[in-house]
Amino acid sequence: MELRTLPRTGARVSPVALGGIVVAGMGHAGAERFVDEALDAGVNYVDAAPTYGDCEEMLGPALYGKRDGVFLACKTTERTKDGSRAELERSLERLRTDHFDLYQHHGVTTLADVEKIFGPGGAMETFIRAREEGKTRFLGFTAHSEEAALALMDGFDFDTMLFPTNWVCWHKGNFGPQAVARAKEKGMGLLALKAMARQKWPAGANKAQYPKCWYQPEDNERIASLALRFAWTRGIVVCVPPGDPGMWQMAVRLASNGVRPLDDAEERFLAERAEGLVPIFARTS
Repeated sequence: MELRTLPRTGARVSPVALGGIVVAGMGHAGAERFVDEALDAGVNYVDAAPTYGDCEEMLGPALYGKRDGVFLACKTTERTKDGSRAELERSLERLRTDHFDLYQHHGVTTLADVEKIFGPGGAMETFIRAREEGKTRFLGFTAHSEEAALALMDGFDFDTMLFPTNWVCWHKGNFGPQAVARAKEKGMGLLALKAMARQKWPAGANKAQYPKCWYQPEDNERIASLALRFAWTRGIVVCVPPGDPGMWQMAVRLASNGVRPLDDAEERFLAERAEGLVPIFARTS
């Protein structure tokens, strides 16, 4: 699999990640099998978080002895200095490592979240100290609103942004262009969530088919390929696929075919196909 340089870090990373949600709940043997499958395929970016069930407890043993070849990213939803410090230390212990390559504020959605992170006794104090101590190499955030993403970028010089970058949200929700443009201006490393999402679950859909997906994933392989390439075309370096194991394996197959930008006809096709779909995120103002 082609490795790509993640800006600000110099790290060479795979165009898709192994998300911790994939191995959550599958036991140690299953987690080790998926980690080995990922590494054998050339996937070296691993995305973990304590909110993903037992993924840290599963990934820690599965990555043991293989850490040197992995770019390991983790996150915290804690917004205070004390809460985030406790979660950082617990994640390091569970993942059996002495440092993360990237540590991120997770799921930031409101300006109140941002104010708490940057305020006195906020999580940003933990982040800066962790970098000074060598417990993380780089600092980033994940956001679920453009308002929050822009405010975070205004408040600190982060290395990366992990943000929903999805063809339906982009075309039907006007969601993504502003945050991505700002991050590019700042020279940040761009990471994507939800690139392979189709839309909100329609009424009557069989959600049981994808129990780890709160949205309807794009499981048509041709369209999924275009969806990933849509994100890569917008400057995304790494896409974190859906948490469903089968969808993740599809993403690995597609990424193994190479990272190619969309041409004009493919861009038009996706824009037209987005008509009638309900984006999972949309701008509210």
